[in-house]
Amino acid sequence: MADNDSVLAAARAWKGERLALATVVSTWGSAPRPRGSHMLVHADGRFEGSVSGGCVETDILQTAAEVIDGAPATVRHYGVADPAAWEVGLPCGGEISVLVQPVSDTGFPPALFDAIDAARARGESLDIGTDLASGRSAAGPGAFVNRYDPPRRLLIVGAVQIAQALAGLARELGIATTIIDPRERFLTPERFPGVILDDRWPDEAVTALQPDPATAVVTLSHDPKIDDAALIAALRAPAGYVAALGSRKSHAARLERLAALGFSDADLARIEGPAGLAIGAIGPSEIALSIAAAMVKTFHAQA
Repeated sequence: MADNDSVLAAARAWKGERLALATVVSTWGSAPRPRGSHMLVHADGRFEGSVSGGCVETDILQTAAEVIDGAPATVRHYGVADPAAWEVGLPCGGEISVLVQPVSDTGFPPALFDAIDAARARGESLDIGTDLASGRSAAGPGAFVNRYDPPRRLLIVGAVQIAQALAGLARELGIATTIIDPRERFLTPERFPGVILDDRWPDEAVTALQPDPATAVVTLSHDPKIDDAALIAALRAPAGYVAALGSRKSHAARLERLAALGFSDADLARIEGPAGLAIGAIGPSEIALSIAAAMVKTFHAQA
């Protein structure tokens, strides 16, 4: 799944301007950016996003300028078999094809950005199909289909030290984070700058935030009254990743409590406990790293 959040934000900010959209439509080998990655180019030369992590962007900018000035949509191919690959800086051994199309009714209609935003706000995915021959895109099927999934979210239950590190990692990963804790002394802006804070009881907060397959719910408080309430709400929703901090012994006791409330073995299997990948983590920052890695791994497995 390509991360195009910054491109969609730029499309909102530049709405009504003359733009071109570059999209990775195929990859082979060690391509630096996944299929579906975007780069949005403004007529004044500004751009947002990436199609190769820097390898071919200069060439794409030139092509985009031509498309903005009226040239037809075009598909550019880059690979080590092509002498131009070395000129534009793609010696990594991979190959990519990039479609460059105008943001217009003859290419990528501006209204599609609104449709994508609306679908993501509803927690839904939207498929945009493109005819590579004409360079025209529309909602629905096509020769090339790009799926726009809802934005990833992380609901952290328990405003503890691990939560501070995990919130920072999530921010760097572009995952919107909410810290949930009814204990006001724990939940302060000084401890969690730039993060949404929610002081409701966890079951109420998690239910109200409607976790979807692009949402992770991670409980860290070590207090069963707080963590169990959040897990109950998460298991009753289609949350994409559910994890709980604690030892294997405490997790076994947790599963017994939840089973007594009527949750099935399949329900309980959705909870990763102890939370995180087994990397031998020591200390809050490393534990947060292991949880972030497990969360990203699960998101990718569902894509």
